[in-house]
Order: sequence, then structure tokens, then C-alpha cells
Amino acid sequence: MVERADINSVLMQMRAIKQQVQTGAEAGVSPVVNPHTNMATEKADFGNLLKSAVDKVHEVQLEAKNLTTAYEKGDPTVDLPEVMISMQKASVSFEALTQVRNRVVRAYEDVMKMPI
Repeated sequence: MVERADINSVLMQMRAIKQQVQTGAEAGVSPVVNPHTNMATEKADFGNLLKSAVDKVHEVQLEAKNLTTAYEKGDPTVDLPEVMISMQKASVSFEALTQVRNRVVRAYEDVMKMPI
């Protein structure tokens, strides 16, 4: 059986995170662990995360719009593949944001249906 070093590394990181969470839970603390550094970090505000995601999608859409407009005006520095790629990025990012919104709404509805 061939084992890859990166899989072993990921497994080790997962075990370390699990151990940190269990240790924190036993002490009554719930740390937020960054999986890339295995270090506890501050909790990010959900509203700020959502706003930054919406802003990023907006930036990607503006970039696609600007490239499309430049191509339509005949700008020689903008080629068609670049325009098509930027339009696909905008489409995918918007679709992902829509899916996140749908899941948040579904979670909110589930919470509201819970008996008190």
C-alpha cells in the first residue's frame, strides 16, 4: 500500500485539532483552531464574513463587466478568453453565494421551527 506524505500530514493535523478541541471542551473553553497553523485564533464575526463574501463577489462581477465592456469597445489589450474566464468566475462566485444564502435561510427556518 502506497501512502502519501501529504495524507499523513493532514491526518496528523486533524488529530491535533481534535485533541485541542477536546482539551478545550474539558476545560470549558471552545477555541477556534486554524487548520493551517494548528493555533487557536479569534472567532470571526459571521456578519463580517458574510459582508466580505458579498463584497468579493461584487468585485468579481465588476471586473467581468469592465472586461466585457472593454472587449466590446475593441480594446486590444483584452482578449476573448480572458473575458470568458472572468464571466465564468463571476457566475460561479454568484452561484456559490446563492447556495450559501439558501443554506443560511434554511438553517434559520429550522431554528425557528424548533420547539421552545
